[in-house]
Amino acid sequence: MINGRLLVCLGQLIVAALFAASAAAAERAMTLKIATVVPKGSVYHRVLQNVGEKWRAAQGGKSRLIVYTDSVQGPEAETVRRMRVGQLSGSMLSIVGLSDIDDSVAVLQKIPLMFRSWDEVDHVRAKLRAELEEKLRAKGFMVLFWGDGGWVQFFSNEPRVMPDDYKSAKIFAWAGDIPQVDLMKSLGYRPVVLELTDILPSLQTGMIDTVPAAPIWALAGQFDRTAPHMLRINWVPIVGAVIITRRAWDMMSQAGQAALMEASAEAAEELRSQRDKRDEDIIRALQQRGLKVTSPTPETERAWQELARHAWKNGVRGGMVPADMFDKVERLLAQYRNEKK
Repeated sequence: MINGRLLVCLGQLIVAALFAASAAAAERAMTLKIATVVPKGSVYHRVLQNVGEKWRAAQGGKSRLIVYTDSVQGPEAETVRRMRVGQLSGSMLSIVGLSDIDDSVAVLQKIPLMFRSWDEVDHVRAKLRAELEEKLRAKGFMVLFWGDGGWVQFFSNEPRVMPDDYKSAKIFAWAGDIPQVDLMKSLGYRPVVLELTDILPSLQTGMIDTVPAAPIWALAGQFDRTAPHMLRINWVPIVGAVIITRRAWDMMSQAGQAALMEASAEAAEELRSQRDKRDEDIIRALQQRGLKVTSPTPETERAWQELARHAWKNGVRGGMVPADMFDKVERLLAQYRNEKK
């Protein structure tokens, strides 16, 4: 028969174990703060929320993930700064923001007319992924997953087709991408440097009249209302990634890390599977409300390709994109295209 003293001891052990478990759960509980320029309610926002829910359940305790959309934490350069000082845990960044961490990633987006299809983008990214992620890791950031935002098209207030037609235009240029601004000026164009949130009011006031943008951004920002003409050129793919700081990663439990990576892989596949249809659906929706789309003729394509190759030699290779990375992409694509033949 268990005596009273033994019952007291057992009770004390149980209470101690419960307190220890509670303390462990509290220690695992954490808040991830993720910032992005994407609009609230967009597919990218929803994907981040889904990833956060799966991570939170595994991390346990009162853990939570907060997603700041619509540039409320500032432009991408500012979110990178905030991550570095510990004010943010991570961010969904385009190549423009990622290049502030390491310029090697620019190779996936900043070479105009280098890629001809998403298959080519996927192939090159798969070959370079380990190298690029290691460079970012060395700077203190972990890549959770890569994503794509569509092909950049040219939206303008009047029909423009040939490259020279745009030399009289006032063209939006991202404030965080100074090398591209310098290149545009050297080629005879007139970039107007703005933040993403300033595009629509600047279109409405006439400060700019042309916006290079993926269709999803044109739809979300309603650029087509004042720039109702689109040249379908597939200038560059919009590529980005969701990253978190090594500091935030190291604070997670092993279960939290595993769940986060699994959810991130699922998110990457979801975005990849939708990208072609998403662009086409959005362009059709924009056409239904008045957008006029011009597809380039062979002559037009040759003119744009000539401009792109000139840019490669006079500002892209060794400027916007490290020369060694540029050469790797050319080599990988040449091999890929030969194999496809």
